Amino acid sequence: MSRRYDWGYASHNGPDQWPYYFPAANGDRQSPIELHTRYIKHDGSLRPWTVTYNPSTSLTIVNDGTTCRVVFDDTTDKSVLKGGPLTGTYRLRHIQFHWGSTDDHGSEHVIDGLRYAGEIHFIHWNSKYDNITEAKKQPDGVAILAVFLKVGKAKPHLKLILEALDCIKAKGKKAHFTDFDPTVLFPTSHDYWTYQGSFTAPPCEECVTWLLLREPITASTEQMEKFRGLCSSMACEPACHLVDNFRPPQPLKGREVRASFD
Repeated sequence: MSRRYDWGYASHNGPDQWPYYFPAANGDRQSPIELHTRYIKHDGSLRPWTVTYNPSTSLTIVNDGTTCRVVFDDTTDKSVLKGGPLTGTYRLRHIQFHWGSTDDHGSEHVIDGLRYAGEIHFIHWNSKYDNITEAKKQPDGVAILAVFLKVGKAKPHLKLILEALDCIKAKGKKAHFTDFDPTVLFPTSHDYWTYQGSFTAPPCEECVTWLLLREPITASTEQMEKFRGLCSSMACEPACHLVDNFRPPQPLKGREVRASFD
């Protein structure tokens, strides 16, 4: 049944309904979570994380009706994440975006009661496995680097992505998106929190090591409006704007959140 179920973020198919169709969504390692920073301890054993991203691996930008994502060529180690809490090399698969209907909410993770305007996920899989499908079956299979979007000054480096959104307004649309360097979306600080969790969208596989960057990047209200201009409906259907594509925080259930900084 889960393969036919057209999940989304509306009341009839949103996060409250997912556990009925995707059993993993009821698991003990679900994401996102709310971070209560006063209870999070610095772990001196956490290393800095590093990325090597080759712009030539950027391929397409897609609207799948639940998010927009930039897809990368992950057949080689040209674009990878290493270090931090990770062992081994993780290949960049895609970048996806989450945003709200207004500027004061839109991120998936919540920090001390604060929800940011948006959240960017850099999704990688462990190259010791054959492909991302196999990696999703393993507890160390996937690493997601998350960057928060905060409303403020316009981010010039978002311009390329925002311009491309005009080509993928409707669900199912995709366009060529080449020569993009994802590092332009990182903040200056590489401080992070980390915990073990899951994908935040169905089927919510519990295979993810999260690295949440402490410092957000800024985007203007006008830039956030560009995301809200996308539709969760197909071109042949009445327009339904894609907004509030985030899952509420899930129970921590005894998991430890660690910080790479004091």
